[in-house]
Amino acid sequence: MRQPAFEHKRITVSRHRMPTILVVDADQDTRALYCQSLTHLGCDVVEACDGRDALSKAFGRPLALVITEIMLPFVDGYALCEILRRDRTTADVPILVVTTEARPHQIDRVRQAGADCVLTKPTMIDRIVSDVRRLVADPRGAEPSVAVNREDEAVAGAPAIAAPSRRVSQVKAHSRFTTTTPPVAPPHLRCPFCDGLLIYEGSYVGGVNAKNAEQWDGFVCGGSCGMFQYRQRTRKLSRVG
Repeated sequence: MRQPAFEHKRITVSRHRMPTILVVDADQDTRALYCQSLTHLGCDVVEACDGRDALSKAFGRPLALVITEIMLPFVDGYALCEILRRDRTTADVPILVVTTEARPHQIDRVRQAGADCVLTKPTMIDRIVSDVRRLVADPRGAEPSVAVNREDEAVAGAPAIAAPSRRVSQVKAHSRFTTTTPPVAPPHLRCPFCDGLLIYEGSYVGGVNAKNAEQWDGFVCGGSCGMFQYRQRTRKLSRVG
């Protein structure tokens, strides 16, 4: 199991302005994870929970990057990419898609809609941060869309995180890691769809600081219903892939 690299150099696009990144995902916990990681990089993060909200916020400010899921209410990720590419104010803004939709035709479709890079969930947050740094630093040097091999990722990649502080100075660095021997033993769970046994695969330990540590346990359904994540603090089980 790989240990994510959380210590990254800050991103700057000028001496006076932090890069603004629009994060679009219907899942609040996923948005919170992105916010925490991106504020560590020195980014200003704007959140949207659906495609319609994303368009309103995208056209209201200059953006350095858009991170979006495909599955969104009202306006899906395909349409969102197409609209952003057609408008002159957002036509050159790089788009990173992180999605549960992993079939080849879906990856091809979102690439044709205008995505610069596509990652499939589960994806470790350090991989997302790496692509964010690359796309913000060199928007025109974006690589072709690539779906992440799920076998390379050990833990579900959208761990739910408590709402982070928007001020980087208020976030205290502490150890964040993935492990198969977490501080809190993972529970024995059954799939909410088929009632089959959920198989434990690994845990992500993080949080805003050591005092407010968090743990998310990754599972896969033995009955092929997909991947799940259990948040220890809230005792919430979520399907992530």
